[in-house]
Amino acid sequence: MMLRRRFIKNLAGYSSISILGGCSATSFSRALLSDPLSQQSPASKSKRLYVDGLSFIPEDVLDVKASQVDSYIADISAIEEVQLADGSVNYKRTYQACMKSIKEKRAQMLASPNIYQIAETGSDILVAKADDKCAVFFQIQGADCVEGSLEQVDEFHQLGLRVLQLTHHYNNLYAGGALSLEQKGLSQQGLALIDKLESKKMLIDLSHSSAVSAENTLARAKGPIVQTHGAARAIINNARCTPDHILKGIADSGGVFGVFMMSWWLTNDKTPRPEHYINHLKHVRNVAGIDAVAIANDYPLRGHENALASGNNNAVAIQGYDSWWQGLGKKGVLGFDQDVSHIVIPELNHIKRMRSIEYQLLKAKFTHTEIDKIMGKNWQRVLVDVLG
Repeated sequence: MMLRRRFIKNLAGYSSISILGGCSATSFSRALLSDPLSQQSPASKSKRLYVDGLSFIPEDVLDVKASQVDSYIADISAIEEVQLADGSVNYKRTYQACMKSIKEKRAQMLASPNIYQIAETGSDILVAKADDKCAVFFQIQGADCVEGSLEQVDEFHQLGLRVLQLTHHYNNLYAGGALSLEQKGLSQQGLALIDKLESKKMLIDLSHSSAVSAENTLARAKGPIVQTHGAARAIINNARCTPDHILKGIADSGGVFGVFMMSWWLTNDKTPRPEHYINHLKHVRNVAGIDAVAIANDYPLRGHENALASGNNNAVAIQGYDSWWQGLGKKGVLGFDQDVSHIVIPELNHIKRMRSIEYQLLKAKFTHTEIDKIMGKNWQRVLVDVLG
């Protein structure tokens, strides 16, 4: 509570896919030969706990085993076109679309009981690991799905929803979105939503929220708050990236911040490299402390599929995104005036991504204890703290 009060006070002042990804066979072989993971003694070769802050339920269940992920938060959202008063179309995660989706995903997972465990508590991570299963926590990217009534939170919770993102990019009934020009905070309904989610022991996710909404949430909530997927604004000055004072607030709450794979929010360099990803992990550690650093994805377990289909050719993979990006730039949204030429880091866009990140952390001289926390233990701690 002292940390939270300090934060409030501070506000006043502020199919199978090759594991090669985009690497050549020669460079990948060289990496394996020098891989510190392969140099460990037999007694230390047991795999670290891998927890991913955001991915999806794959069509091919074999992807779960191939990824080596022990647990992850799965976005089970579904979108619906909504006609706005001005004639434009918005895409919202409506109650109807998300209710249909969560039931379908439950059925899909229950059909593979030897692979999945639908996780309802943080303790399920180790239970699933002991049974050689993957513990999956259901998440929806945006509280549009419960705009009808807070009683809808109870309905989703009963079906297994354990993580709810307040908004996705744009303003909604409850919160301000990161990409809306009018940077709104939480409404009165939003404050009530925070109370409701905490009463249900559900994890509150600040991803895509405006900085003001994040501040309001951190000031209102009593327990840990997370951002499942994002990047540091101190490195990339973009509205979708998170300011340092929010990183500190998340840490002060006891929460974690997951750094994601979308390379256009990791570097402005023309060629994205693994060190650009590691730089964001370092920044979160330096600003918020090692207990706040975590891994996220925001792509399928196997990676960004259009990129993979092109051999991780970013010039091909980014097609279709550029018009959306440029449109936001014309509206004056922070950071979208920058041209972008990539969407993935090729060396990390493959199904063995978690192992590659672990290798990069060792190369970057993170300690073994730090790597344990980043690769999974920080997520595990918060999920146990909030969900039980």
